Amino acid sequence: MALKKKPVTGMRDILPAEMQVRNFVMEQIRQTYQGFGFTQIETPCVEHIENLTSKQGGDNEKLIFKILKRGEKLNLETAETENDLADSGLRYDLTLPLSRYYSNNAAQLPAPFKALQMGSVWRADRPQKGRFRQFTQCDIDILGDPSSMAEIELILATTTALGRICPDNAFTVRINDRGILKGMALHCGFAEDSLDQVFITLDKMDKIGMDGVKAELLENGYAQDAVEKYAELLGQVTDNAEGVRALGKILADVMPESVSENLANIMDTVTDVAETEFKLAFDPTLVRGMSYYTGTIFEVSMEGFGGSVAGGGRYDKMIGKFTGQDTPACGFSIGFERIVTILMDQGGKVENQAERKAYLIEKGMDAKRLSEIMKQAMQERRAGVQVLVSQMNKNKKFQKEQLNKEGYTEFVEFYREALK
Repeated sequence: MALKKKPVTGMRDILPAEMQVRNFVMEQIRQTYQGFGFTQIETPCVEHIENLTSKQGGDNEKLIFKILKRGEKLNLETAETENDLADSGLRYDLTLPLSRYYSNNAAQLPAPFKALQMGSVWRADRPQKGRFRQFTQCDIDILGDPSSMAEIELILATTTALGRICPDNAFTVRINDRGILKGMALHCGFAEDSLDQVFITLDKMDKIGMDGVKAELLENGYAQDAVEKYAELLGQVTDNAEGVRALGKILADVMPESVSENLANIMDTVTDVAETEFKLAFDPTLVRGMSYYTGTIFEVSMEGFGGSVAGGGRYDKMIGKFTGQDTPACGFSIGFERIVTILMDQGGKVENQAERKAYLIEKGMDAKRLSEIMKQAMQERRAGVQVLVSQMNKNKKFQKEQLNKEGYTEFVEFYREALK
């Protein structure tokens, strides 16, 4: 039986034209983040199953690729649950592995620690257009800094990277705080033990609108007075820093004013300092699904793409799950695959490429002349030119068309005898 040539469902082969775009995006992200003082690290793609299923990853914990125990540890007869068969799994994001990494290595790391991670993650999701079971994430995190400087640096670094990668695409950074989310709901009369369900409904605002959110809350049995008050409060909030401060005064009965003041200060500073052009907007309906967020949350939407292209927030409780002592932590993740999709849809052209030149050599070239051609190619490479040396195909036109798709714009042809 012939071997299967197609990738496993949900995985994919990446062709040279897209790989070129991916490398460009990766390098722009790396250079930008390193310019902001972030240090690149790497964590294993395999994590302990206990860590992956610790109720910190939200719905992602339902999508883990689990790895069977091996040898004597695998006992099918005594296994009662799925986890009895598995002791590890592929990471579904980079945040949980980072928390374990920091917990294990904090004594050898500076404080605060600015980490950069770039790597593959895996989720057993249902494949569809633009969604795969293996994909790349690019994260920056600041660990050990409880101040708003962490959020400010993360937003400035991420927006600078996006501005360099997609200079022609307008984008918006939406920002909120889990404390404000909670304060608004409590102020309107929702019980504290119902907030998670309320936020699940609120998170659908961009899909079902305010009327849909109100209808679903009422359908779920919440009091009409609370629902109406909630909708009214959401409708009167403005999306700037002053709107955040005004909301803080309204919520003074259930929330410290320092929560809103901190968020407003972040917005003021980012607006004052940022060199990239983008809109920064307070969004009281922004939820971010991960249960580990404890404070500021943010998300980026970009012109030309329906969903978010970056997101993150503060997660001050996660590292404490490993060490027993909470550590301030805040992170921002660029949706690498989504950015690549945007660039590919725009033609896959990338800026700041090295000059690409192809040497096409007729078959049967004598050794002396071939050596001279190779020396010429090496000389151009030293000068920074990317030179491909290849034998000339019979269908030279098709060969050039294919190379042109890979970015080769100049062709030098070498023949056994000079053309007359």
